[in-house]
Amino acid sequence: MTKHDVQDLALADQGRLRIEWAAQEMPVLRDIRERFAQEKPLAGIKIAGCLHITTETANLGRALVAGGAELALCASNPLSTQDDVAAALVAHYGIPTFAIKGEDHDTYYQHIYAALDHGPTITMDDGADLLSTLHKDRTDLLAGVMAGTEETTTGVIRLRAMAAEGALRYPVIAVNDALTKHLFDNRYGTGQSTIDGIIRATNYLIAGKVVVVGGYGWCSRGIAMRARGMGANIVVTEVDPLRALEAVMDGYRVMTMIEAAAIGDIFITSTGDKSVIDRQHLAVMKDGAIIANSGHFNVEINIPALEAMAQQKLRPRSFVEQYVLADGRRINLLGEGRLINLAAAEGHPASVMDMSFANQALCAEYLVGHASELERQVYSVPHDIDAEIARLKLEAMGIRIDTLTAEQETYLTSWESGT
Repeated sequence: MTKHDVQDLALADQGRLRIEWAAQEMPVLRDIRERFAQEKPLAGIKIAGCLHITTETANLGRALVAGGAELALCASNPLSTQDDVAAALVAHYGIPTFAIKGEDHDTYYQHIYAALDHGPTITMDDGADLLSTLHKDRTDLLAGVMAGTEETTTGVIRLRAMAAEGALRYPVIAVNDALTKHLFDNRYGTGQSTIDGIIRATNYLIAGKVVVVGGYGWCSRGIAMRARGMGANIVVTEVDPLRALEAVMDGYRVMTMIEAAAIGDIFITSTGDKSVIDRQHLAVMKDGAIIANSGHFNVEINIPALEAMAQQKLRPRSFVEQYVLADGRRINLLGEGRLINLAAAEGHPASVMDMSFANQALCAEYLVGHASELERQVYSVPHDIDAEIARLKLEAMGIRIDTLTAEQETYLTSWESGT
């Protein structure tokens, strides 16, 4: 039996059906999987992946295994696992998987250790927990690792801090920084799935609500755009003057969080930083305020402060914790402050993860041939990979674009022509 720690293998058949359903919306990854099956570019490579265990991740796993890789997977968030998918990965695809939705802190790290026991030559991370655990607790395995990839903004921030301190022991490609990732996955994927998670958790009407969006990076842009599309009045808070100005020019109200805290109905953080919603903000929120997080870690909302302020905690719905404060106000925290789009919903739609995970697969292939040339730094996705994924996506959508003529190429690379 394939090594595993999952909720229930009896869920495997349903998981397989959902994996195959998602595959219909992932034509780029399907094309890569078919080529990988022929060429085996990952033969002899062991990959440990710490990713959200979803239907889309399962299709990435299928592509990596088709390419010859030996793969082991664990969850990158305690609430993001789809238990039927985890079961299917083990029972139908023979991929060692260690992930249970709702696992506690100790089990979460036991699963990371289990994936590392695979002895990876390449690591794939979403949040850098696997890489940081490897660097702190399993240094005996570092000599065998050639390189890694990182999926999300929070992880890239951590890795760049490690590289700046000289602590990073192997090169990592920041998949998050690919244009075909952050322009689409972060904006359209996070935008739709975050609103989906909030609605599933609360069954609230978005129209007419004041929605406060913490930050205005690519994820927050998508959240603001989708909430406005559903009739919400959007307020953006920011610390970066350029992003704040952009939010103003996009038609949103911009103010400090302490100002927004008093008027907001729904608060959504997605910044990659901690205590975006802090004690002083919680102290002035209106009765019934909803707070949710779509950043990778559950630190963007100061949950310990909320716990300390509350005199009673209720659970009126599956993903809602209602904190009753001393003055009778109720503040509703969704999904334990973890990624609401995965805690209460199914994460990003498959069609955008198609591009993100195509980047993961092609970057793994690239690292096999080029890791020895790279320093112990964080690298951007090579432009050729980004462009190829965009080309494949357009082709799958039946969309054609123009190509430059020889005359146009010459004009763009010359300086002689003028007025």
